[in-house]
Amino acid sequence: MMNSLSNPIKRLSLAEEVAGRIREMIMSGKFAVGDKLPTEPELMQQFSVGRSSIREAVKALSNQGLVRVQQGLGTFVLTQTCCNEPLTARLQRAAFEELNEVRFLLEVKIAEKAAVNRTSRDIEKMKGFLKKRYEYAIANDLEPCIQADINFHTAIAEACKNEMMLDLYRTVASHLKQSFVLRYGDTSSFTDSQHLHDALLQSIVDKDPKKAFHWATKISSHSK
Repeated sequence: MMNSLSNPIKRLSLAEEVAGRIREMIMSGKFAVGDKLPTEPELMQQFSVGRSSIREAVKALSNQGLVRVQQGLGTFVLTQTCCNEPLTARLQRAAFEELNEVRFLLEVKIAEKAAVNRTSRDIEKMKGFLKKRYEYAIANDLEPCIQADINFHTAIAEACKNEMMLDLYRTVASHLKQSFVLRYGDTSSFTDSQHLHDALLQSIVDKDPKKAFHWATKISSHSK
């Protein structure tokens, strides 16, 4: 006899399904911030559900902060980003340029903090990854070079001793890796920027946060 599941799959109600579909429409850009949603009768016709389901769906979206209901005027879109959306899902929707900009901002602050908080063990990890980055760049071995670069900057994030920054950096970098592979035809840009990474590492070794900030900014500018 099969054991029953302790947590059976929950079947969505009509209101939850409608809320989900309206949420997708808002987040995909079909409705912009400030736009007025269709009226209750229009939504009832569009989704083939009753008035109570529409009202429950709109209430749920309002509780999530996506829409604002104004009595006598209608329902208006407040934001296209759902506060309940998992970060990984949001990052998957993000454009490469947006993700890359977040990465640059993180790397600059992370480098500054790492110069203050790094340990000798952190330095050894950074040196190892930076050496591999250079070796793969010289050999024009693109994917391992990209991974070594990510590992180097992740080691700096570990050295900054801020778990939130480390988690954010790891998450953003993981979403960017495949885009890097597709965008870079060879390792020439990695070879060209090796001296900047050497300087960044030295500033962290020297425990000089100002120089670390400077070189991390240089790397960001070089990568754009």
